[in-house]
Amino acid sequence: MARNYNYNYAFVFYDVGEKRVNKVFKICKKYFHHHQNSVFRGPITPSNLIKLKSDIKKVIDESHDFVSIIKLLNKESFDEETLGIKRKDTEALIL
Repeated sequence: MARNYNYNYAFVFYDVGEKRVNKVFKICKKYFHHHQNSVFRGPITPSNLIKLKSDIKKVIDESHDFVSIIKLLNKESFDEETLGIKRKDTEALIL
């Protein structure tokens, strides 16, 4: 039997068609901090996670687009290492 977790932090990565990229960007911006190009991350409530997925499904073409949502229980449960240029507009993450 699968366990249901209340995920409270997530990353979203996407690669969608040119006609839909701005729509997906705007949806993700409602829920998360823009991290880098097509990457968003941040805290999210379980109910907002359900809304996010519903909003994205309405916009994307599931036969051509890719959206990945990495769900975490909290922001302390992962480690991040950045190589190369650190963008000024990224969220500061203190672990």
